[in-house]
Amino acid sequence: MSRVPIRLRVTLAFAAAMLAVLALTAAFVYERVEDRLNESLDEGLQARADDVAALVATGGGEAGTLRLGQQRVLETEDAFAQVLRTDGLPGRPSALDGQLAATTLPANVGAVIDRDEADRAGAGAVFVTEPVPGIPADARILARPVTATARVSIVVVGTTTEDRDETLSGLVTTFAIGGPIALLLASGFGYLVAGRALTPVETMRRRAAAISATGPDERLPLPEARDELRRLGETLNEMLGRLETAVERERAFVDDASHELRTPLAMHKTELELALRYAKTPEEMRAAMSSAIVEVDRLIQLAEDLLVLARSADGKLALDLRRVGIGELLGDVRERFSARTKVEGRSLVIEPANGVTVEGDRLRLEQALTNLVENAIEHGDGEITVRADQSNGEVAIHVEDRGPGFPPGFIGQAFERFSRGDPSRGGHGTGLGLAIVDAIARAHRGSAHAANRSGSGADVWLELPH
Repeated sequence: MSRVPIRLRVTLAFAAAMLAVLALTAAFVYERVEDRLNESLDEGLQARADDVAALVATGGGEAGTLRLGQQRVLETEDAFAQVLRTDGLPGRPSALDGQLAATTLPANVGAVIDRDEADRAGAGAVFVTEPVPGIPADARILARPVTATARVSIVVVGTTTEDRDETLSGLVTTFAIGGPIALLLASGFGYLVAGRALTPVETMRRRAAAISATGPDERLPLPEARDELRRLGETLNEMLGRLETAVERERAFVDDASHELRTPLAMHKTELELALRYAKTPEEMRAAMSSAIVEVDRLIQLAEDLLVLARSADGKLALDLRRVGIGELLGDVRERFSARTKVEGRSLVIEPANGVTVEGDRLRLEQALTNLVENAIEHGDGEITVRADQSNGEVAIHVEDRGPGFPPGFIGQAFERFSRGDPSRGGHGTGLGLAIVDAIARAHRGSAHAANRSGSGADVWLELPH
């Protein structure tokens, strides 16, 4: 059923519901008509029984008198009447004595009710339906007691159910012919309505099939009605907007990566060509190889940074989570940069953070702090301070410098890939340091932030859950 088109499934469901409605309606109408016809038959039998009872009460209950009164008592030839004699007293009749006091049926037809039915009729009116010789179809029979000349008799009147059966049969035929026609018409109407309702879906499908990477700014047409399909279209258009943003970001990423790779590759090639052409001594060859190795190291670092960003974007950045002491982590950062800061003539101040811990990957957190300190050395000035604050269930690790700070308007894009405060892309950095810091922070369910200090310098920090 799941492979059946939606339009056909809707039509089949509509047809099934319509079939159930038709069947229930037909059963209800048939039952009501049958009850009404039976009531009409019973009312006619009661009127005839009253007429026959009146004849019996006036002493006209003998066979000949009943036949003479047949034109008044019986209106059709498919009706009959009988008077049965009992041997009981009034109010306590007993079984039949085997004689008919009067009958309109042929002489060879005896009593049309048996002893049990006659006994029950002696206590009150009894309706039965059963076949009677000479009467077409079954007969509807009413038997009731009547008292005359200090004796209880049973008046029996009946009529054929042929007209009732023909009426019910005609009703069934009408349902059998009209029901399928109504079902087909309703199913066809449902098919058209379902097709009309799904037209916006088909329109959106065709437009979606035409949208490609060369035209990511296109959007799906929305139906005028503010219904579920319009909300679906709006959701898909929002998704297309996000995809467009992602495509533009990836294009910019590829362009920036190509730009960053082209420079070290060109320099690497140049160094090798110079070594082949002009290096005449071992010292010159060694110098050329050393320069080439520096460029290779830069390429390796760039490749590793790009791999970290790619994995973090896919949510696949592997983390070895465990409790990490922030004090120990900052101590390792001090040792790593102690020689570098002396060469640069800068001071690195690590404020105590004893007892502060977070759950995280020690190597990744150290990589993020290394990038922050490296950024402060490259682009900042003066003393570098690293400190940790703990509040509201979060730990913030700040790296501050005393330099010029971030350029105006740059803080909003500081953590984007290949972003640099210098539009000319000068310097030795790749523009990925802060982007990696942000990726590591998000992988730890935290965040990265940047701001200019009130006096001078920049403040970049990580916020991590405690």
